[in-house]
This record gives sequence, structure tokens and C-alpha cells, in this order.
Amino acid sequence: MDRYQADFEFKFSAGAKDGTFSGYGAIFGNVDSYGDVIERGAFKKSLSDWEAKGKLPPMLLQHGGFFGPVDDMLPVGKWTSMEENSKGLKVDGELFALGTDRGQLIYEGMKAGSLDGLSIGYRAKKFTVGTKPTDPTRTLHELELRELSIVTFPANDKALVGSVKAVDIDAIATLSDFEDFLREASGGRISKNAARDVTSRLTKIVRREAGDDQVKGLLDRLRSTSKLIIPN
Repeated sequence: MDRYQADFEFKFSAGAKDGTFSGYGAIFGNVDSYGDVIERGAFKKSLSDWEAKGKLPPMLLQHGGFFGPVDDMLPVGKWTSMEENSKGLKVDGELFALGTDRGQLIYEGMKAGSLDGLSIGYRAKKFTVGTKPTDPTRTLHELELRELSIVTFPANDKALVGSVKAVDIDAIATLSDFEDFLREASGGRISKNAARDVTSRLTKIVRREAGDDQVKGLLDRLRSTSKLIIPN
């Protein structure tokens, strides 16, 4: 699943119910930290699909903690509306459990500006890959929206990306996992087809030189040499 990070433009309206807020989860035409640009209309079909289900994508904190405890996957609130306008994906939400320590911490963090970002989890259904140095990495035409998280942006975005990649390496168990890892490690710069081609080519080389029974060993070596794949 790909992610798009944008500045969290939100506000708590005076006189509104505590914990309710509105803002933008994505901005059209804006190059994100991975070099991707979302095109207006990219959410149209996905929002229609969610509407048919009678609900909206879950509101998570930090994308559910990236393979953390099960409790991390529990929604921290709910999105009450999502719609596209000329600017981007406009959202309204409401936080859960303000009477608990966790709920109050999230609420206070947002009001103080410490929790100052939104990041969508999505799958790119239709996109165009840039061909020139001045082009965006990808122009995203249609997205399948999976979740929309409240996130903390570190001063150095690479620190967050690096920690996620390290976890993903440990999770590699199959060639399919390796394909997913390549895409995550590249920040979306490697397409699904390209990741599949790299994995297929690598598998053929290993089988030719070492035999089928060595493919699993290759994955083990890849996990153990993570520093070569992701420099510090």
C-alpha cells in the first residue's frame, strides 16, 4: 500500500463539539515527499465505492503503527465526510474516547500542532510515470483509498521512511513480499510491474546459479543485508 503525505490543514471550529475538526487530507497538483502528484478526480471512484458500502475509510494514527500491536490498528476516530473540491480531498472528522488518556493525548497533540499531518494509505489504480527530470515521479489519476491517518511529521522525513523500511525487511518471507518491499523502499518510485520484473530476473539468476532450493536462502540474505539496501 502506497502513502501520500501532505501538510495537515485542519481547524477546530469554535463552538463545535469537542474533538471534531475539518481539513484537507490531500492537495491536488502538489508534489508530495515521494515526488508524486495527485490529479483532481483521483478519489472520485473510490469515494463512490465507499459510499456504496455506507461508510468511509478508517481514521488511524500513524497508519496503525506499522505492524505494531493489534490495538494500534483500532481507529482513533471516524471520518464523517469526504469530498473532492477544486483544492483537494476535504474531510471532516471526529476523535474517539476524549475521556481516555490516549484520546486526550491525540486531541491535545493536534491542538498544539504536534500532530500536524495527514497521510493517506492507498493503492494506485491508474497513474503516469514521469519521463523527464522535471516531471513528477508519478501523476496519480485514480486511487483506491484504504485509510486516512493522523500522523506526526519528523523534522527529517527520511527518519520516518527509514524506520518503516527496516520493519518491512524483517517481514519479507516470500518473493511477493520482496516485490512489495521494493515498491515501499522506493517510496513508490518503482512501479508494480518494475518490481515484478526485478524479482523475476533475480529469481532466474539464483535458480540458474544455485538451484530452486536456494531461493529462500536469497531472501534470508537480503534481510540480513538491509544496510546495503537502505543506507543509514
